[in-house]
Amino acid sequence: MNFALSEEQEAVRKLVRTFVDREINPYIQEWDANGHFEPAILKRLAELELMGVCIPEKYGGAGMDYNTLAIVCEELERGDTAFRTAVSVHTGLNSMTILQWGNEWQKETYLIPQARGQKIGAFGLTEPNAGSDVAAMVTTARRIGDHYLLNGQKTWISLCDVADHFLIFAKTDPDKRHDGISCFIVERTFPGVTTRAIKGKLGIRAGNTGEVFLEDVRVPAENRLGEEGEGFKIAMSALDSGRFTVAAGACGLINACLEASVKYCHERKTFGKEIGRHQLVQQMIAKMAVNLDISRLLVYRAGWLKNQGKRNTRETSMAKWFACDAAFEAANDAVQIHGAYGYSHEYPVERYLRNAKAPVIYEGTREIHTIMQGEYALGYRSDKRLNRMLPPWPFEE
Repeated sequence: MNFALSEEQEAVRKLVRTFVDREINPYIQEWDANGHFEPAILKRLAELELMGVCIPEKYGGAGMDYNTLAIVCEELERGDTAFRTAVSVHTGLNSMTILQWGNEWQKETYLIPQARGQKIGAFGLTEPNAGSDVAAMVTTARRIGDHYLLNGQKTWISLCDVADHFLIFAKTDPDKRHDGISCFIVERTFPGVTTRAIKGKLGIRAGNTGEVFLEDVRVPAENRLGEEGEGFKIAMSALDSGRFTVAAGACGLINACLEASVKYCHERKTFGKEIGRHQLVQQMIAKMAVNLDISRLLVYRAGWLKNQGKRNTRETSMAKWFACDAAFEAANDAVQIHGAYGYSHEYPVERYLRNAKAPVIYEGTREIHTIMQGEYALGYRSDKRLNRMLPPWPFEE
């Protein structure tokens, strides 16, 4: 076992950390307070070749390994969850899914411009009455000659107002439940596609989240990703990539909480000594430190399996479950350490706490992941190799 990062990975970490400190941290409090999503950040990430960091070079990406994507997500969330979410959705849920399931025409048409950051991708699975119960979706796709007619609504879609391409999941055979779902690449410019942002969120206020409405949207048959009825498999494999990036981002949030808390512990004094000298404060700091290490190890194990081209659903689920719970606990403790000041936006920890709640819910609630891990441990659940897997790293040119 080799736990050392490569020189290239260390260089990427330094690059993203510097970027966050210069271009996100000075402005994030204002963006968060105003509910403003700053699209210029995506443009700058594209210029740094980070929007397709783990996409092969022949498809417009940087060709780095999957754990380098984890490093990018960790460092972005150290700044704010909103921008890690953007990369999670664009790269993890959309681009990596096209890489895994798309044909050459789809990769050349959609993946290449996305990997270069020239186009932005989003992911449309959740509906008002279909979250964890994916088969309850009511969006439909009816085949008419050389196209499909899509009707329905998706909600809680990150990048809804800025994305150029959406992966939309719809029922092509409503009677077959999971086996009746198919996936489509839908362009924003297709007539009948409209979006609307969701306002008043508890956290991730600097992110763009909303609804996608589909009204008699004509989607060419060549834009169907995979075969009819493969949509559920495609969605679940996409979540393996998305959950991986969410877990990696949670490491960044734990780290941000730890850095802010350690700094405050040295600044604040009570009863004649730094508050870091108090044992119960040390206990909270110690939990952050150990949970950061555990979370990173779980994430990097999942990334190693991705690099080997192996199934990693169990390992990714475990990483997402543990790291997101640990991040919420770290943020809660960070507010406690800051005392009354932690309840004010004078310090960033109140934003960390608000942001930390959503990842415990999306990409599989912690309850779903608890059930999954129980079923794996009891032998009720196992994973078979998919007929299409993410390409192992190093990529073949």
